Amino acid sequence: MVSGFSETGWLKLPFDADILSWVTSVLPAARASMSDPKLAHWWDCEDTWFVGVDALPNDARGAVGEGPALEGASIDIVRALFREWPPLHKAQVSVTRPGYPRPRRGESEAAFGYRLNRAAAHVDGLKPAGPPRTRHIDEPHAFILGVPLTESHPQAAPLVIWEGSHVIMGQALRNLLCQVDPEDVSKVDVTEVYAEARKRVFNDCPRITVQAKPGEITVLHRHLLHGVDPWPDGVPGSERMIAYFRPECTGGVADWLAQD
Repeated sequence: MVSGFSETGWLKLPFDADILSWVTSVLPAARASMSDPKLAHWWDCEDTWFVGVDALPNDARGAVGEGPALEGASIDIVRALFREWPPLHKAQVSVTRPGYPRPRRGESEAAFGYRLNRAAAHVDGLKPAGPPRTRHIDEPHAFILGVPLTESHPQAAPLVIWEGSHVIMGQALRNLLCQVDPEDVSKVDVTEVYAEARKRVFNDCPRITVQAKPGEITVLHRHLLHGVDPWPDGVPGSERMIAYFRPECTGGVADWLAQD
């Protein structure tokens, strides 16, 4: 399972009682964040998506209040896989509701079509910025760790990934930036290369739906193309909630670009 991570770019680790204990501990705070007036701006897509960046009030160990740290056999595997376990930031609390997606505030018709038909597929850390919608490497995450907080129907806005896409995306960016001074890498506009690599991914890589339950975790390579599918009419449930951690590479952008 772990040995194939370098080829697939993702893995799902099996049930871990320590992870479930952590979920039970943080769930009240995660639910409270959804109704916190200070975080109301994170409701988008006509209230079908709570983006929830930094919404969980956890400490650097992942603990909320007097609750347990985010630890267990699954975390030991992640730590060994990446050879590091950086201090944790406040987790994103990503919540989708029936009917997702509706258009985001200010989203163009084309962008909404991409969200609807391509699951808003993206590589984390390359956010489009400004009216030109240009992309730069501005958030060099070490990996993406998803911890389901609620059980949900398999068709209730699940995570989708393009298996093996991290190889294509990573190589395209390295080819562009290999001659750039490390201090200037984050200044380079990668929009065109990113878009071309993404087209290759859609053509060459299998699209896979990933479903996990509380007590399980998912781990994504930092270059993996991924997104969220719609929540179709008639699919039961009231919400799908996942906590995401994206600790930054200790070596910054240089480590983010490295092939591993």
